[in-house]
Amino acid sequence: MTSSNTHPAPVSPYLVLGASIVLPASGHVILGVPVRGLQFLFFMVILAWVTAKIAPPDASFIGRHAGGFLIYALSILDAYKLARIRHARWAHNAAQGGDNSHGGSTPHT
Repeated sequence: MTSSNTHPAPVSPYLVLGASIVLPASGHVILGVPVRGLQFLFFMVILAWVTAKIAPPDASFIGRHAGGFLIYALSILDAYKLARIRHARWAHNAAQGGDNSHGGSTPHT
């Protein structure tokens, strides 16, 4: 018995996490929101450039580009959070048999 409401399992959150760590914005691309990943990349480059211009000359590489690393860390967390939410929604719907018995549709992010 198959239902038209069943959806395939979403991408593993751990795969998205690993991809995001290895290559910035790749987790967002895997999730199907490449524009969001591109926005993170844009601000990563801009803030890295700004902090490189205002950092003291004796600062380390990380210190000179701290703004970019901050956005990089936030993009990893964002991609992982989106993947976890999608996986939790899928697991919840699968546990309830995939039917939409409450009468409404679930909002999508």
